[in-house]
Amino acid sequence: MAEQAPLAPMPRVKLGTRGLEVSKLGFGCMGLTGAYNSPLDDDAGAAVIAHAFRRGVTFFDTSDVYGPLANEILLGKALKQLPREQVQVATKFGIRRGADGVRAVCGRPEYVRACCEASLGRLGVDYIDLYYQHRVDTTIPIEDTIGELKKLVEEGKVRYIGLSEASPDTIRRAHAVHPITAVQMEWSLWARDIEPEIVPLCRELGIGIVPYSPIARGFFGGRGVTEQLSAESNLQGHPRFSAENLEKNKQLYLKTEELAKKHQCSPAQLALAWVLHQGDDVVPIPGECYNPVLM
Repeated sequence: MAEQAPLAPMPRVKLGTRGLEVSKLGFGCMGLTGAYNSPLDDDAGAAVIAHAFRRGVTFFDTSDVYGPLANEILLGKALKQLPREQVQVATKFGIRRGADGVRAVCGRPEYVRACCEASLGRLGVDYIDLYYQHRVDTTIPIEDTIGELKKLVEEGKVRYIGLSEASPDTIRRAHAVHPITAVQMEWSLWARDIEPEIVPLCRELGIGIVPYSPIARGFFGGRGVTEQLSAESNLQGHPRFSAENLEKNKQLYLKTEELAKKHQCSPAQLALAWVLHQGDDVVPIPGECYNPVLM
């Protein structure tokens, strides 16, 4: 039986100035198919997505490289139980794995189109609400990549265009070809690199900001501090979770925990609240510890 509508109220905001309206809190689906933890089976993963929808989340983020491919397939199965007109689907292209498992970045127009067609099929949808270039291909003019995305918008296969991990110059050049609706970057209490340049530029151009890892890949949920990293987690090789750095970062967690107690919430909720309060044009997509606000 399909879900009919979110049961819990969730503020809605305009992501950018082009008309895309989403829930103020999104859901990053990457971890459902394994990354920071072991993957969930399809039924369990779809149940998490349905639960998020019931709690008011309508904005779901995935990518063809997550899994790879498996994450889009999982989200597609979950979407069959949700009212499509009430859900905003974001996915990405641009990172591909060779037969040797090595990742490469590609922004060639023909690749953009092929990826879009494949994602539409895996997701089981007629259009993608927000389609990001996952990583910028520095060997191809950004104008060529965005030009193909613009054609996909004109054909109705994509509604809005986004960029992920792009420089200020790239954002400006891309926006000159076709309006960019959202830029996705890491932003949290321990990752604030985008504040001097990217945030002001996005606001100047009317581009929404989608922070990924707002709970710092689960760090503010206690990952690596109050609970050990899973042996299957790719965070085992992440510099911030290495023994030396984690010991230093632990002080940040303890200070956050102390402040959270004063506000009668968890450190993860406090860290997420900080990101949520950076502006109405900011829509974080937690997911690495299954969103403590939704549980």
